[in-house]
Amino acid sequence: MDFQIGETVVHCAYGLGQVLALEERALDQNTTLYYMVRMADLTVWVPDDEKLKSRLRVPTDEASFRKLLSILSSPVEPLPEDRHQRNVLIMGLLNDGKIESLLKAMRDLTAFRQSRFWNEYDNGLMKRAQKALIGEWSLVLSITPSEAEYELHGLLTHKQD
Repeated sequence: MDFQIGETVVHCAYGLGQVLALEERALDQNTTLYYMVRMADLTVWVPDDEKLKSRLRVPTDEASFRKLLSILSSPVEPLPEDRHQRNVLIMGLLNDGKIESLLKAMRDLTAFRQSRFWNEYDNGLMKRAQKALIGEWSLVLSITPSEAEYELHGLLTHKQD
């Protein structure tokens, strides 16, 4: 996958960003290309290796994005009661780099909160997922982040009813 300088990308952990530079770095006699990606409040260097597809991707096109939003209202997959097992499961979803997984994590965490107390880690995972999703939502649908957040909360709240 070749990203170009100036291209908008989605990082699996940090959300929407822009490729600012490409740089080859040598580590242990191996040279690897790195993408310098700037998010709103953070810059990360992402190696172009076998895990790149799960770390960086192009933003979802509008038609696919609108279709994928239905995941928020699809049947919930119950989360484990054990907080460690739950965290491992949600982190796996958030780290695979797919928007589908991000939506599923948000849906399932929201449903989990309806009958149980969120711990601090659950709350942090939800905030991370929300930040990543809202940035892409805003870009893809050409709306403000506030409008995207409002629509997201509306879909999640509607699901709870």
